[in-house]
Amino acid sequence: MTYNRYWPLAIAVVIALIMLFSPGSTVPSGPENSDKVTHTLMFVVLAMTSLHARIPWWLTALWLIAFAAVSEVLQGVLPISRSGSVWDAAADLVGIAIGIGIVAAVGYRRRARAV
Repeated sequence: MTYNRYWPLAIAVVIALIMLFSPGSTVPSGPENSDKVTHTLMFVVLAMTSLHARIPWWLTALWLIAFAAVSEVLQGVLPISRSGSVWDAAADLVGIAIGIGIVAAVGYRRRARAV
């Protein structure tokens, strides 16, 4: 049995952890609320790689929702000069939905072509 399908997810999780828990002073600043785009895209990638690893969509949604909630709480309580944000968590949830939606749409289109 090969675990090659898990490598993209493992890499995406490591990158997300680095991005979410780097000290605030090392995070580049951009236009106001541009971090919401970053959060959304990060969770799109996490959702898509989770589904690529053949984790069911409902379990993907569940673990990513928990990951988003825990990461925002930890950003608020750890001494890393970061703050947790309900709006960042909302952007995470949007990213999860978009990622699952993209994979579902691609799968639907592939099945429709096969018929």
